[in-house]
Amino acid sequence: MDLGLDGKTALVTGANRGIGMAIAKELAREGCAVAMCSRDTQSIADAAQEVEEQTSTKAVGIAADVLNPDDASRLVEEAADQLGGIDILINNVGANIGERELMNSSDEDWEQTFHYNVFQGVRLTRLVVPHMQKRGGGSIVFLSSISGWIPQLAGSSQYGASKAAQIFMAEPLALELVHDHIRVNVVSPGSIIFHNGGWDLRRQEEPKEFAAYEKNGFPEGRLGTPEEVANVAVFLTSERSGWVNGENIRVDGLEQPVPYARPW
Repeated sequence: MDLGLDGKTALVTGANRGIGMAIAKELAREGCAVAMCSRDTQSIADAAQEVEEQTSTKAVGIAADVLNPDDASRLVEEAADQLGGIDILINNVGANIGERELMNSSDEDWEQTFHYNVFQGVRLTRLVVPHMQKRGGGSIVFLSSISGWIPQLAGSSQYGASKAAQIFMAEPLALELVHDHIRVNVVSPGSIIFHNGGWDLRRQEEPKEFAAYEKNGFPEGRLGTPEEVANVAVFLTSERSGWVNGENIRVDGLEQPVPYARPW
């Protein structure tokens, strides 16, 4: 299926590995030039080079801390300058900060978790909208999590609450931007495993416990892959999903809550 992304441009945050890297690579395979961001200069340069080599599509790596307002503004302007504009934004950066239990967590844990999962994405969205308006429209995708509605899978209250906020934002932001032909959707992955990611390290450290969790928590007996999430996210950015707006799409393999601590 031709997704109609050839000649489009995209900014993907948190793109040096995992889901962000997979999304950038899939966008590039569809002919979309990509700007890829992470805080580490070398890793994002290496990631962009890998995408370019594997897809023969332009990919640029930009080192920036999206939690810093000045850095976020520089990132968007540099991406627009190098790509000639921005049609697509993938808000992939996220984190769970601090202690799991309420009484052990601090105000700063909650604030930082919301900065990672909500505030920086809102800031980037505000920054890219003028660029999308110039190009006659665009598509914005937030990467949330099934933790946003299944408390047993949230890891902590602050993480679950921040992911729920991302899901809630989709429809009101979509309604606000629809007349500019800018769509806003959310993809909510379940547990995703990739090399040296949290679940991969847990598998190495606790193989028996991990195997039991994998068997009991997933109807198919396995965790998901970044590529499976990327396929859905990239479809949502495309013309083929033009009538999908303000939605939250689960990519979780019907994951079930079972007693086993998540890797954060």
